[in-house]
Amino acid sequence: MALPLMPKATAVWLVENTALTFEQVADFCGLHPLEIQAIADGEVAVGIVGLDPVANGQVTRAEIDRCEANPDARLKLTVTDIPQSNAKPKGARYTPVSKRQDRPDAIAWIIKHHPEMSDAAISKLIGTTKPTIQSVRDKTHWNAANIKPRNPVTLGMCSEADLEKAVALSGRTRMHHEDVVAQHEEAPAEE
Repeated sequence: MALPLMPKATAVWLVENTALTFEQVADFCGLHPLEIQAIADGEVAVGIVGLDPVANGQVTRAEIDRCEANPDARLKLTVTDIPQSNAKPKGARYTPVSKRQDRPDAIAWIIKHHPEMSDAAISKLIGTTKPTIQSVRDKTHWNAANIKPRNPVTLGMCSEADLEKAVALSGRTRMHHEDVVAQHEEAPAEE
């Protein structure tokens, strides 16, 4: 059975703003009726701010009214037909402090094994800057003596799928560039 988002906060709101029974609220939120009674008595969830399930589209006001009129009725979670996006947010990737010293190793591995990848692709894949990539590339990085090429997937910097996609895209870009250069060289010179 699907539960509402933030069940305790939803239960707090339902106890404070509706005339539903403890059993109805407990059934809807996936909690025990005694816990709902403790919320109503102010013994549990004292600091939790109530979350309005009607405003969040989890239940309709008509559904709450129907259940208030009949204590045996149970609230039904509203199912939306809007597909939920599982896309990752765009923008800079956060790397925990504990993994930041691994970035130069990952950069060195990519430069060694996939020299066709552009600095922009490496930067996007690992979440680093172009000056850092350049300093690793020309061995002027402040810690150059200690950099050992290590796979960014095993370091947890990116997934295998992300790495393969970046390599494929950079390979495709390079092939396109080589095709353009070859066509330009084959073209007869006009006099």
